[in-house]
Amino acid sequence: MGETILEMKQIDKSFPGVHALDHVDFNVRRGEVHALMGENGAGKSTLMKVLTGIYTKDSGTITFEGKEVEFHNAREAQDAGVIIVHQELNMVGDLTVAQNIFLGREPKKGFGIDDKKMIEDSKALFDRLKIEIDPRMKMSDLTVGKQQMCEIAKAISHNAKVIIFDEPSAALTEKEIEDLFVIIRDLRAQDIGCVYISHRMDEIKVITDRVTVMRDGTYVGTLITADSTKEDIINMMVGRVIYEDPKTHSMCPPDAPVVLKVENLNAGKMVKNVSFELHKGEILGFSGLMGAGRTETARALFGADPKQSGTIYINGKEVDIKSPQDAVKYGIGYLSEDRKRYGVVVRRSIAENTTMACLENYMSGVLINKGAEKKVAQEYVDQLATKTPSVDQLVVNLSGGNQQKVVIAKWLCKNCDILIFDEPTRGIDVGAKNEIYKLMNKLASEGKSIIMISSEMTEILRMSDRIIVMCEGEITGEIDIADATQENIMDKATRNID
Repeated sequence: MGETILEMKQIDKSFPGVHALDHVDFNVRRGEVHALMGENGAGKSTLMKVLTGIYTKDSGTITFEGKEVEFHNAREAQDAGVIIVHQELNMVGDLTVAQNIFLGREPKKGFGIDDKKMIEDSKALFDRLKIEIDPRMKMSDLTVGKQQMCEIAKAISHNAKVIIFDEPSAALTEKEIEDLFVIIRDLRAQDIGCVYISHRMDEIKVITDRVTVMRDGTYVGTLITADSTKEDIINMMVGRVIYEDPKTHSMCPPDAPVVLKVENLNAGKMVKNVSFELHKGEILGFSGLMGAGRTETARALFGADPKQSGTIYINGKEVDIKSPQDAVKYGIGYLSEDRKRYGVVVRRSIAENTTMACLENYMSGVLINKGAEKKVAQEYVDQLATKTPSVDQLVVNLSGGNQQKVVIAKWLCKNCDILIFDEPTRGIDVGAKNEIYKLMNKLASEGKSIIMISSEMTEILRMSDRIIVMCEGEITGEIDIADATQENIMDKATRNID
């Protein structure tokens, strides 16, 4: 690691009703990967938006390459060499890779665009990153991982000196994450400073040199990664000990009645003769590799995707679920892995989202009883410890963990007896995860039945009473939690793969 290239001192930023940053310090050295961690709502993204000119700081100083600076927009920051690779990729799917990389600053030839030079320059960037991508390909034809690599190539093309990676691995496969790490190590070797924002503790230990922790908009401290344990970092993030021990025995009574029975469900290529039972008060984990068919099974069960065949029983009675409305009518709630697309309406308030699935209960004639709506929303805000100034707050302004709580509140308000949690803690920090886990256990103890789809092995082992393992659209195993290990889950998850 070299000299300090970027230093932020005593950065302060307030929004109406929220003190988002309270005199925060942060610095990055040349040739280091510096993790920025904290619970959702800790202020990480706000700090980076202040750095790149998206937000204006109220006070404090930013020093870049030895000079005090203040960027007024993201373009100014880019031109100086400070670039964010966003979690939500900002590429135009219908354009080619080369056109995306040089969008808005295309090389010219006479009065037109020099496509040949643009393709050659793109190839040179990919050669520098040691990755193989054809610059002439359409962006939408690439995998998410390859699109991420294009974002990094775009950052390099701006002569980046500091690159901020915001949750870069959230949608990547294990292989794509390995490829990303190779590139980040190469950037480090080129003396580029990298800021790495992630909730995945194992990644932090593998790829970063230092870790800075924020909590409630304040700076907590900075650790050298190699000298720190996972527990050290978690304790700094949440100010309390979080236990991640796996469950050793099922909490579901052995004589609990079957509330949901699925027989020979078929839906497209990813759901093949799926059969299973869910008991009252049980957390049934669905495990498997990416593309195993778990989400497709849930969507077919919920009526979000059409099923070709199969039978579904609720409390012993056969039901016909052709749409999500049918599923809700039979007491099934679905928390999608893509909460912003399917779970909440982000431009609506917490109160409006909370009552969305049962709005008929809050109608007075043709008008909505806003007082009753706000009252029930406040009850769930209190019950779920949702961080918000009020129930009138737009969901778009909440952190990821708090958005997830609004989705849960929506289905609790509907009083669903069967809840499908699809990747319930994706993109959520360790403290908010713990709150979601407590809530799920509480719901199960009250007799709610939960199907939990998760790609995190620690989550499956910690929460499940029983585990269904899928591979290539088929169920390849069923394991009681008392017998579950990472090894036997992975064995069943890869059984059908050559």
